[in-house]
Amino acid sequence: MDKYIGKKLDGRYEIRELIGVGGMANVYKAYDVLENRVVAVKILREEYMNNDEFMRRFRNESRAISLLDHPNIVKVYDVIFSNRIQSIVMEYIDGITLKDYIEQEHVLRWKEALHFTVQILRALQHAHDKGIVHRDIKPQNIMLLSDGTIKITDFGIARFSRSSTKTITDKAIGSVHYISPEQASGAFTDARSDIYSVGVMMFEMLTGKLPFEADTLVSVAVKQIQSQPALPRSINPDIPEGLQEIVMRAMQKDADKRYQSAAEMLHDIDEFKKNPSIVFSYKYEQPAQVHIQNELRHQREEKAAHGETKPVKKEKHSAKRKNIPDDTYERKPLPVIPVMAGIAFAFLLAACAFIGMLFVVNKPFEQVENTTVPDLLGQSYESIKTQYAGQFNIVVEEEGPSSVYEEGEIYDQNPDPGLTVKEQSTISIKVSTGKQTVVLEDYAGKDSTEVFRDLNSKNLKWVETETYSNEYAAGTVVMTAPGAGEEVAEGDEISVYVSLGSQEQNQTVPLIVGMNYHEARTLLTTRRLRIELVEEVQPETDEDGNVIAGQQAAGTILSQSPTEDTQVPAGTVINVTVMGGEGWEDPNKPIQVEIPFDLPQGDGVVHVQTYVDGVETGYGDPDLSKQSTWTTRPTGRGDSKVEIYIDGELYKTFDVNFDNGTYVETTDLQALGEQLSQQGGSYGENTDEDYPEPQE
Repeated sequence: MDKYIGKKLDGRYEIRELIGVGGMANVYKAYDVLENRVVAVKILREEYMNNDEFMRRFRNESRAISLLDHPNIVKVYDVIFSNRIQSIVMEYIDGITLKDYIEQEHVLRWKEALHFTVQILRALQHAHDKGIVHRDIKPQNIMLLSDGTIKITDFGIARFSRSSTKTITDKAIGSVHYISPEQASGAFTDARSDIYSVGVMMFEMLTGKLPFEADTLVSVAVKQIQSQPALPRSINPDIPEGLQEIVMRAMQKDADKRYQSAAEMLHDIDEFKKNPSIVFSYKYEQPAQVHIQNELRHQREEKAAHGETKPVKKEKHSAKRKNIPDDTYERKPLPVIPVMAGIAFAFLLAACAFIGMLFVVNKPFEQVENTTVPDLLGQSYESIKTQYAGQFNIVVEEEGPSSVYEEGEIYDQNPDPGLTVKEQSTISIKVSTGKQTVVLEDYAGKDSTEVFRDLNSKNLKWVETETYSNEYAAGTVVMTAPGAGEEVAEGDEISVYVSLGSQEQNQTVPLIVGMNYHEARTLLTTRRLRIELVEEVQPETDEDGNVIAGQQAAGTILSQSPTEDTQVPAGTVINVTVMGGEGWEDPNKPIQVEIPFDLPQGDGVVHVQTYVDGVETGYGDPDLSKQSTWTTRPTGRGDSKVEIYIDGELYKTFDVNFDNGTYVETTDLQALGEQLSQQGGSYGENTDEDYPEPQE
């Protein structure tokens, strides 16, 4: 049995079951006793606790998503970092992955595909605005709820896009079927890499196929870099032309030719939804043409490999000398004077040609014109060599680092721009070898003033952003973007997130007097506060026992403590007094629900146990030879999961609403959820509900 199941983390998170297995962490379903809610707890696997790279990624994930607050991004409630455990407490998602849904449906209707894509893009735009690039967008990391809502998960390899540099360990990170060409080649990545991945997902949803497949992952990566995908309409002709253009633009190899932001892509999707017949007329390389060119090139290479394309010497058309002995030819002496005259004349012609060439090239009698020295600063050395060839003699005097100019750009010249010189004059230049780079330290938890001073000493610019943090004290650094371990250059701008302290310390108690008890409980829950009934006041009656009119309705809150506008920590209990009377029941009083079910066929006595939200509430020992049914009578309040175990093995599960006495068997759904969990897919159980038609 998993060592975490049955344990309570940080004194509040009861670990109940393993629901997902990932590459570096496992995900558990847990119950937050303080907030009275089900949560997902992601725990770094023990074998990676001493691996600095995995530790960095795991902490990076917690810091990244802690900055995000969007309905389509999984929420982070808490982090627990200690020597014994590294964990992230997140929103529990009861659904399946988008990958599971695509495999189930094979090809999605284009309206449904757009419904999911729009949500993904809105979430990414929010992340990109915060400077966070996901870098592993794929259907496996998109959770799908039964109402068609999506949630983006797994920011484990996310990085911050405020620097033009890449991480030291930056390789082809992400799932190879969905990564951008720049990721596959280990080049720089930014928000446009996520756009490419969205394009691949759209391709898959609309066609039921991935754009690139191969026998090995390396071959897939090579195709991401070099090959063009087939047109989606060649696979599924039902795809509108305009939608195909959107997909192809998102998947452009050149990042500059893609959508430059999620917002830009959303704009075109909105235009398409308004008019599905729209044609954008984007310019992209036709896959068919590329395929033909690749085939021809392949054929030439094949022939060359087999020696089939070696040039053939042409046969001379002049008559060959017959094989006749030399002495059969009559040799006549040549006249001496004509020969000498011919040689002299040829020499004279050559001399004249040589002198003429000198005149043409050097123009000895032509006056050299004046010209103005151009401004070469910031220009590429490779480009100016060609541009000014024949006009100036460009000489590289020095190569060295520059805090302003990129590698290969000119950072100094002599003479200065604007001076008048003769043509063919020499211009000495200095060429940049790139900016001086440094590796960022892990500033998390350090005093922000000291961090700013250190960044200044390294010639780095910085921008301070204040944010709430449950982990770091006020005035200390939560994180930087780019993050620890990343390579940056002099002059780069570093975003420094400084803690304001825990937001939980600044909860404001709302006014709930006059509200219905159940409405007040809902409101307080959204404020991360709790409610407790301390007194029930009975309404006044007349001599006959009738309730006197004009009093508060039953269930109305008459008083509260603490009072409104009081600042209290999250989790604080608000004590209330409630008007009793007819129609009112104590919300804390448990309600019993009877749940009958069939027993398994067989003989002999079995041991039946009933669990409500993981807590055993009853048991029995029926004899299967004497009875075929059993009734359990659990008690509770609100929505709960009831599990029936027979001889220690899970037999039945029910979703129960104790308040209205209803229950629904979910045994089959539970089995599906366990299956998905073993595959590393779902955070929870699947549902058999159909997804609604997307709203236009």
